[in-house]
Amino acid sequence: MNRKLATRLTGAAFLTAVVAAALTAPAVSAAASTTGLTTTPTLDRAGAAASPQMLAAMQRDLGLTASQAHDRIAREVRAAATDRTLTGALDASYGGSWLVANADHLVVAVTDQGAATTVRQAGAEPRLVSHSLRELNSIQAQLDRHGSAAPRSVPGWHVDVTTNSVVVLYHHDTIDAARAFVASAGVEATRVRLVESTESPRPLYDVRGGDAYYINGNERCSVGFSVNGGFVSAGHCGTPGSTTAGVNQAAQGTFQASTFPGRDYSWVAVNSSWTPRGVVNDYSGGEVTVAGSTESPVGSSVCRSGSTSGWHCGTVQEQNASVTYPEGTVNSLTRTNACAEPGDSGGSWLTGQQAQGVTSGGSGDCTSGGTTYFQPVNPILAAYGLTLITSGGNPPPPPPTGCGGLAAWSASTAYKPGDAVSYNGHKWNSTWYSTGAQPDAPGSWAVWQDAGSC
Repeated sequence: MNRKLATRLTGAAFLTAVVAAALTAPAVSAAASTTGLTTTPTLDRAGAAASPQMLAAMQRDLGLTASQAHDRIAREVRAAATDRTLTGALDASYGGSWLVANADHLVVAVTDQGAATTVRQAGAEPRLVSHSLRELNSIQAQLDRHGSAAPRSVPGWHVDVTTNSVVVLYHHDTIDAARAFVASAGVEATRVRLVESTESPRPLYDVRGGDAYYINGNERCSVGFSVNGGFVSAGHCGTPGSTTAGVNQAAQGTFQASTFPGRDYSWVAVNSSWTPRGVVNDYSGGEVTVAGSTESPVGSSVCRSGSTSGWHCGTVQEQNASVTYPEGTVNSLTRTNACAEPGDSGGSWLTGQQAQGVTSGGSGDCTSGGTTYFQPVNPILAAYGLTLITSGGNPPPPPPTGCGGLAAWSASTAYKPGDAVSYNGHKWNSTWYSTGAQPDAPGSWAVWQDAGSC
């Protein structure tokens, strides 16, 4: 029996999220020696242990060179060890710590002059303050216990050790509401510092292939693959204008386009709380990276991810299959012997790291087995002008331009049969749907035909 693999949601709960912000009070006095956090062979090893991705991100976002990023991590490792030791040694006189001057030295706040000697002996700079960290944390805890009474104009509160204070943030012209909140929590006004802020925090979530999403609050499908601005899925999952909520029931996006029957594809644009990522949930606690969308031939292994049955594999049996559903016939599907169940609709299909398609429908289940069809992904990208989001691996080198005005091949463009590009001084004709399939790579004969030099 053929059927679509969508399922109804019974009793969807709306999830709201809260975010933390900051509160603080001025330091009393400062004293001290300046001791640096120099590197040692042990610290060099700590810096070397940082992943290349982290070092690259630090260079990009903090404006550091590779050497500076490496050395900074080493200093931070040493500072963390020193702080851990001093936290226990200083006990009730400990007022918190922070790094200054590009993490060159560690400042440790203390509430009595005698503790300052201990800090210096540990190689850090002491700072004399009025309140211990324990005292500041108790004030924040009292605010936390009354957090449900905080107005929307108070985006948060926190301990700021650098000013030895607890700060309550408030929006412009709402300071009276902030004062009322502090009073309702039973905290004296002199124990906090009110700071005007433009912050409007919101939760941030990832779009990930195979994860559940909910349509108009009453049906569940699975994310196919992330694309620029959202994700693709099955067409029978929703119609243009239908709203979606994510796996966590948070508001997610809106269907922009949908085709069913005839084809079975759609795409959803997500709101600013969601970030599309080039990964698929493997339902074993990990993720599979998506590197491209080169279509695999009949006989290839293929695995799928869905929010009902998780991760299951099979083989491609036929391509360009037509299937008759109660709503009508869908053409150009790929037939497999992998299982799927209601709610898996729209979910991801991959061969290795290459995106293949999104779950359409089938028969059977993952207990007795069955036949499942998927809608190939490249026609979806081509139909809606979308770009597949990929991650991991090294992209092919950029192709040369030229060849009589032909567009140069691009790893991020979705190609369809009949397209022509230039690459490495040759003209290449597309014979099938692909994204990221380098024309002169081994196996490219399946999607590209070399038309000779140009």
